[in-house]
Amino acid sequence: MIVYGASGHGKVIIEILESINTPHIEVWDDAPHEPLWEYPVTPPATEVKDQVVISIGVNGTRKKVADRLGGSVSFGTAIHAATCISKRTTIGEGTVIMAGVTINADSHIGKHCIINTNASIDHDCVLGDYVHVSPNATLSGDVQVGEGTHIGAGASIIQCLRIGKWCKIGAGAVIIKDVPDYATVVGNPGRVIKIKETEK
Repeated sequence: MIVYGASGHGKVIIEILESINTPHIEVWDDAPHEPLWEYPVTPPATEVKDQVVISIGVNGTRKKVADRLGGSVSFGTAIHAATCISKRTTIGEGTVIMAGVTINADSHIGKHCIINTNASIDHDCVLGDYVHVSPNATLSGDVQVGEGTHIGAGASIIQCLRIGKWCKIGAGAVIIKDVPDYATVVGNPGRVIKIKETEK
């Protein structure tokens, strides 16, 4: 497996891959970089034989890299051994799931998502591509989250809500009503403090 991005996030993904005994781990970065532990960091190769996971935490940047790589590579997933994921959940390519995560029945996780340490996603949730659910965040049942949205650490979203695309949900926010596209929401109860016209 190729870890694209020599960052702190990349370190976590390396340990995920180690936890599932991935036989070969390679690290790429566009910029010169010191090794990550025993793993040398090299520029991206032109010929790619292994699957790739993009280890970039910023959703928009991760999408740009995925779009640039396009059909030239095959994307894998990195799912820590210490997770509890329903066999009836679907997980898209390029997605990374950290230790302690729980995902319950009939949830759908999109492509290139990050489900971070100890996050909880209940039944029938649907997460669009490039979503990042931060550590200890909780999504109750039947929550839908649009593409590129970032849910902050420790945030809570009650059941049956719809969160738009490219939103930012602040750390510790408590979401009790639907959130429109491109909104930034903070507080308890969550309140919209800003809406951008686009994700740019």
